[in-house]
Amino acid sequence: MMSVESTIRRVNGGAAKLSVAPLEDTSTFKNRAYTALKEVIVSLNIYDQAGEVRLDERQLAQSLGVSRTPVREAMAQLEREGFVHSVPRRGIYVVRKTRREVIEMIQVWAALESLAARLITVHASDEEIGRLRQMFASFDEAGGPHAKLDEYSEVNIQFHQTIIAMGGNGILVNLAENLFTHMRMIRRKTIGEENRADRSIQDHLAIIQALEARDTDAAEVLVRNHALGLADHVARYADYLE
Repeated sequence: MMSVESTIRRVNGGAAKLSVAPLEDTSTFKNRAYTALKEVIVSLNIYDQAGEVRLDERQLAQSLGVSRTPVREAMAQLEREGFVHSVPRRGIYVVRKTRREVIEMIQVWAALESLAARLITVHASDEEIGRLRQMFASFDEAGGPHAKLDEYSEVNIQFHQTIIAMGGNGILVNLAENLFTHMRMIRRKTIGEENRADRSIQDHLAIIQALEARDTDAAEVLVRNHALGLADHVARYADYLE
């Protein structure tokens, strides 16, 4: 994905506004505006924000170096995908999911990823499965994942994306893609809470062991329970989602 610099600034003590860098290539304005804005929204850590994040079409168009039309079209697509919502006479805001919505997304993800794990035990090569273990090699040393929490957070996200991809089912990958973009934000927020990083790496290694053993039923159950553990964590501790 393209690299997009972004900042959040407060205007007159009100809702935060998004600032983005101009697009270097002005071809296919709508698609490039969509990609740039989606990347920035996902990188915001929206659940760490104290207030609403408002998106100003005019300011974004100026920042991207395009007219307001492709920005408006990009916003419409992002709204259909659940990343922003428009409020009459107020503007467009980045969506903060409710606790119930986040739990429901995780439950659906648990079903998709556990199916992918089942497919991996049947179709994936030993080499592909071995690469999953390599992801966590740097976290075996003293300190574990807590010593490199930001790095572990990204590897954690990569692990779950890779499980879906390794299932080898294109429809499954497409179903999971947009869902995981939403999940990415909540995973980044929760990984450092309530000792989740340590439990996470233990779960991942158990999943990898089941995949290596081609234990289809165990791999499916371990992946599903791992995801539902996140849902339970959100239900118990994520008061900031209310």
